[in-house]
Amino acid sequence: MNAAAVRAWRSCGEMLLRLRLNRPKANILDAAMIAALDTALSEGLDARPTLAVLIDAEGPNFSFGASVEEHLPAHCADMLRGFHALLLRLLALPVPVLFAVRGQCLGGGLELALTGLRIFASPEAKFGQPEIKLGVFAPAASVLLPERIARPAAEDMLLSGRSLNASEALALGLVQAVAEDPERAAELWFETHLADKSAAALRHAMKAARADLSARTRARLAALETLYLDELMQTRDALEGLQAFLAKRTPHWEHR
Repeated sequence: MNAAAVRAWRSCGEMLLRLRLNRPKANILDAAMIAALDTALSEGLDARPTLAVLIDAEGPNFSFGASVEEHLPAHCADMLRGFHALLLRLLALPVPVLFAVRGQCLGGGLELALTGLRIFASPEAKFGQPEIKLGVFAPAASVLLPERIARPAAEDMLLSGRSLNASEALALGLVQAVAEDPERAAELWFETHLADKSAAALRHAMKAARADLSARTRARLAALETLYLDELMQTRDALEGLQAFLAKRTPHWEHR
């Protein structure tokens, strides 16, 4: 495992696998971070019986999202497919995944959290899909956001690019709890609701609860990858938006 990108340990009687994004303050989800998360899941879940996974982040922010540099045409296909493979793996895990979020949870960071069973947020947390402001869209969030919140609210986030504060996210059902210490709140929820369960029973219950969601997401993501790579990335404005972001300038849209 790439220890610089992800830290792993166990808590709550060794039955809770803890993973921490460890590149503050932005915790960018680049290829190295994605690979480190994938490896940490494999090593952690293979090592011993596990009832749940808790993912949080070092520093003031959960994640600013995926690497914008890796969205450029030379790397876009590999980045998108690698990231989506991780999300699909999380959706299909035989154990619940919990997320504890502080600060900004944006773009790919929110797409990552959307795979979880429950999101615990600090009061100052912010949630958003700002991809539209860069001239692109969020494939995974286009599938997963309407699974968690009402479609009009999901479409508002996807098309406006605006962020929600923790109270708004709680009211919509995007997050399940707001607490000053979201990591501890997640651990307490685990201790109260999962720690006394059979790992074998939980694995089968997760499969029963999530099989349809996992299958639908896999099919929709494949179609949206094609839309993103073969159509969106052929537009002039997609490249302009990404380059403008990297150059820290206002994009000049030509609407084509």
